[in-house]
Amino acid sequence: MELVGKIWKEGKFWLVEVPVIDVSTQGHTRKEALMMIEDAIIELFKSYFKTDEVRDLKLEILDYNKNEIGIKTSNSNLMLSFSLIRQREISKSTVREVAERLGSKSPNSYAQYERGKMRITLDQYERLLAAVNPQRPPILRIA
Repeated sequence: MELVGKIWKEGKFWLVEVPVIDVSTQGHTRKEALMMIEDAIIELFKSYFKTDEVRDLKLEILDYNKNEIGIKTSNSNLMLSFSLIRQREISKSTVREVAERLGSKSPNSYAQYERGKMRITLDQYERLLAAVNPQRPPILRIA
């Protein structure tokens, strides 16, 4: 599984964006911009998850030499959980509101997905993402 990102040159800088996790950065060169996005994603993970969950996390940034990149991780479940958190924040929804959209009266059941405690299938991810941020279509690729 890969998350999809975009890379393009604007003026003197290379810009990189990964919409599903709402992160972007820039660099003076394409290579620098790709290193910066990797660092940005890892630092964001550290701020959202416990150290032991992130310690062994490996990211791979795939440069397709066009305007598209892919982001692979050694822990797909954690990446999916992270994307749900980020999309919920974008939509300004609470965990309780998301749980209600899923037809649940218990916010704790949904919160388990965001904590990375529940394995997420792709079908579940699509359903969860639609409840988290109904305006955003999923942006991922199975590779």
